[in-house]
Amino acid sequence: MRSFFASCLVILFIASPIKTMADWAYPFVVWDGYVYVLQDEEVNEIGKEIGHVTKYSDLEGSYSGNFSNAYPRGTKYYEVKEVSSKEAIAVEVSSGIYRVAERGGPYGGNRYAFWDPDSPFFIIGILFVAVFTVVVYFSVRERKND
Repeated sequence: MRSFFASCLVILFIASPIKTMADWAYPFVVWDGYVYVLQDEEVNEIGKEIGHVTKYSDLEGSYSGNFSNAYPRGTKYYEVKEVSSKEAIAVEVSSGIYRVAERGGPYGGNRYAFWDPDSPFFIIGILFVAVFTVVVYFSVRERKND
């Protein structure tokens, strides 16, 4: 029985992701599948709210959702008046202060990274491991009782 649990721990350890400790090249936000690079320029003419940061990390990696490496979860995105969101958006960096974020290319991160707790794959994977563990535990227990 101990070897079974030790094997499970080894498998989970090996399957666990290893975070890199590298720094990002520049501050950015991701919105609607695209990277928007933060500029030093402030903007006063903003339009309606279009989104917000759903995931923050200062560690290099591949994340899903409206990710940012510079601003915490909940930071709001706005339209910039008379500018297409295909060119730039505004990010509220503090109360009433908005910085321009210019659109770069498509975000290369996973739309649903397996190890992201917000991912449906993560939840399904955890359920699979739990069911597998219970099934194996009871089958081993049954064999010992025979």
